[in-house]
Amino acid sequence: MSASAAVAEGRAVFADSFDTWRSAARDLLAHGIAPHQVQWTEVEGGGDLFAMAAPAGRGDAVEHATPGPPFQLQVSRALMELLQTAACCRVPDRWAFLYRVLWRWQHGEHDVASPADEDGARLTGMAKAVSREIHDMHAYVRFRERAPEAGPPRFVAWFEPQHDVLPQVAEHFRHRMGGATWMIATPAATVMWDGTTLHSTGPLLTGAAAIEDAGEALWLTYYRSIFNPARLNTQVMQGHIPSRFWKNLPEGAIVPAMVTEAANGARRTGQAQAVGQRKGRTVPVAPESAQPERDEPSTLDQCRRCDLWKNATQGVPGEGAKRARIMLVGEQPGDQEDIAGHPFVGPAGQLLERAIARAGLDRKKLYVTNAVKHFKWEPRGKRRMHKTPAQREVDACRYWLEGELASVRPQVVVALGSTALKAVLDNPGATLKESIGEPFMHDGRWVVATYHPSFALRVPDAEAREQAFDAIVVALERARQLGAP
Repeated sequence: MSASAAVAEGRAVFADSFDTWRSAARDLLAHGIAPHQVQWTEVEGGGDLFAMAAPAGRGDAVEHATPGPPFQLQVSRALMELLQTAACCRVPDRWAFLYRVLWRWQHGEHDVASPADEDGARLTGMAKAVSREIHDMHAYVRFRERAPEAGPPRFVAWFEPQHDVLPQVAEHFRHRMGGATWMIATPAATVMWDGTTLHSTGPLLTGAAAIEDAGEALWLTYYRSIFNPARLNTQVMQGHIPSRFWKNLPEGAIVPAMVTEAANGARRTGQAQAVGQRKGRTVPVAPESAQPERDEPSTLDQCRRCDLWKNATQGVPGEGAKRARIMLVGEQPGDQEDIAGHPFVGPAGQLLERAIARAGLDRKKLYVTNAVKHFKWEPRGKRRMHKTPAQREVDACRYWLEGELASVRPQVVVALGSTALKAVLDNPGATLKESIGEPFMHDGRWVVATYHPSFALRVPDAEAREQAFDAIVVALERARQLGAP
């Protein structure tokens, strides 16, 4: 098809390369064809990835037998480099999008090259994605060495890039590998270096090369020897190397088994054998010098079961009727409770008071406490801001909650919030979403789960705040019914 015919039909058919797109785009701009009038079609073409492909003679690429009208296309060097890089980004509308950018630039909209512009932001993002893929391919391509009798190429690698970056990566390895012959195969194309020239063809392999590589075997032996199951952190491993690269890395074949072994006990005993082989020496201890087991604390002021006491004003015990039918359990004291030494006296306590009254209950006949007895906070300016207690702190304070449950012997426990529910059930996996609104039996008593009053204060929407408050009232009414004599 000639350039004139392509322009007349308002479409551009071209081989899948930046050079042919640029030639076609130049003709379209010369004839004033707007982006919405152009239908871009990619043609799967083989040939050399590294040749400066001319439009003529490339399948259905736009031909230039007849020159178009005189036309001056002036594009900044920075934009041209950005377009060329973004052209490697494998998105369905890349050629149409790049032409829109070029059209806007040609018509004086130079902001299109700025990240502040919508198209400019997308263009920059595409270029960054390509640059990141080039970096990843440099880092994660792994060559296997073939036997000398197999002939060239000496080294073979398989990679599955997300974008069309094979030419740029091939140039990198051409300089890095020197005179050694090598080949990199991908699902879309293959590039080979014969020591003097780069050659490209279509896809040759469908997976990693099945090659016995003595060097790779040595590397895997070394990798196993330095693997320490006691220091395994799978999240860090996945953060350093994205999961899509693992399947083509040599160590990717052995890492899952080693992670499984670590989870099944090797993590605990990873260094036990080496430690047990050390001779050391025995230190005799006389029975009278041994420290006896310490008694549990009898008051909150003596409690050192966790570190929260260090930054709290005081421990805040539960309060209420000694034989209350209903016990309310919150999360922890707040700023005002920490100062006053009494539970639920701050803003959340005031809201709870209103909910208790609306539910037809008398606070004096209830027992009110918290899962954690010391205020956990972090400084923010001059204020002490609440910080959710860690599970180890909830577990440390369960000693006090169990004592209160045994002493008060309530028929119903109302868990105010997720932390309270986990403490009451002694189950770190318990979730408020699964338990809210439906009472259930636990350890011979009813448990009713609902929101913590502070949640109803924090919700930004007035309607949502009212719904949360109503849910607390309904939970207290249900507790009143279950705890009735």
